[in-house]
Amino acid sequence: MTETNKAAQPLAGLRVVDASAVVMGPYASQWLADLGAEVIKVEPPEGDSTRHTGPAAEAGMAAIFLGVNRSKQSVVIDLKQAGGQAALQALIAGADVFMHSMRPQKLAPLGLDPATLCQRHPRLVFAGLHGFADGGPYSGKPAYDDIIQGLSGSAALMQAQSGVARYLPTIAADKTCGLVAALAIVAAVVKRQATGQGGFVEVPMFETMVGFNLVEHFYGEHFEPARSAPGYPRVLADWRRPYATADGHVCLMPYTDAHWRRFFEAVGEPALAVDPRFASMAARTRHIEALYETTGRLVARHDTAHWLALCERIEVPVARMNQLQDLQRDPHLQATGFFEPIDDPAMGALRFPGVAPRFDGQRAPVGLPPRLGADTVQVLREAGVPPDTLNDWLATGAVQAHQPPA
Repeated sequence: MTETNKAAQPLAGLRVVDASAVVMGPYASQWLADLGAEVIKVEPPEGDSTRHTGPAAEAGMAAIFLGVNRSKQSVVIDLKQAGGQAALQALIAGADVFMHSMRPQKLAPLGLDPATLCQRHPRLVFAGLHGFADGGPYSGKPAYDDIIQGLSGSAALMQAQSGVARYLPTIAADKTCGLVAALAIVAAVVKRQATGQGGFVEVPMFETMVGFNLVEHFYGEHFEPARSAPGYPRVLADWRRPYATADGHVCLMPYTDAHWRRFFEAVGEPALAVDPRFASMAARTRHIEALYETTGRLVARHDTAHWLALCERIEVPVARMNQLQDLQRDPHLQATGFFEPIDDPAMGALRFPGVAPRFDGQRAPVGLPPRLGADTVQVLREAGVPPDTLNDWLATGAVQAHQPPA
């Protein structure tokens, strides 16, 4: 991404030092980078583990790394060495935001505990992306997406719908918590602009995902005494799925009373439009399995094209079911230019999903994810590290620069 493009983005001028790894933290900082922040990714000598996850055209630049690290810079620091710890402190001194995903008990030995850093740098926004909030029996325990999906109820929701306890087939906890982390960081920056004071922001995965799942699934437990068991019946219904047509699948969603009335009349089943089970939102919620099963039998009578045309005509929400490999060919995504190509001299042609939000009609451009240590020397020079000190750190391996493949 060019400096001109960066300057036009909402977070232009914000400097973020990101010492997180894997997906949650890098996804959060990628959003900050997409929106114009300068993100300095701090990596250990071996690099983020995702550099080796998935297919790659170049060692250390694997698919999962590409997915959550675009538009950043990479600095390699060995925090096991005193020189590496000093290098990180030099970066933090010039940063607006420092974020990490290290377990809290590991921070103090590195001089990175919140109390110390916030006292030393009163304007710093310090974001700790943890598995669990401080103060509970899980505090400080390691956490990955599967662990949090299980603890937060996500796997149980899958079991309630399908009969099989399983994880969502996407790293939902990491990505959801990453989005919340990005929002929380921006909120803390806005607060600092108003007060002049930074502070510590804690983003715990477990609590974040529990809150996410209970938006609809807290349900009757909002009340005292509870008016029902937890769980929103509509989305737990086994028949809540793309409907099988005569030649494929269609995503069909009558929702309001008027939608369902028009749908039942259009398919030649007017009696269902006045069926007491289906005539109101409250009744449909109580009889959701019967409603969806009935709809499924009706949809199976005709092919996908029939249902797309009929629902468009009667103004009922409808869409075909895309396979993952269909997305790049989706006519809407093609028309809006969502996927962005990047040509890299070493890796060749690459493609990235674009940045969805638009500001004044413009979508932020996508920048290439950094090679390991590609920006170590430049970034530390800009941080004011004296040349002799930088050379010493490079010689001892406390910091490391990119080594092109032989």
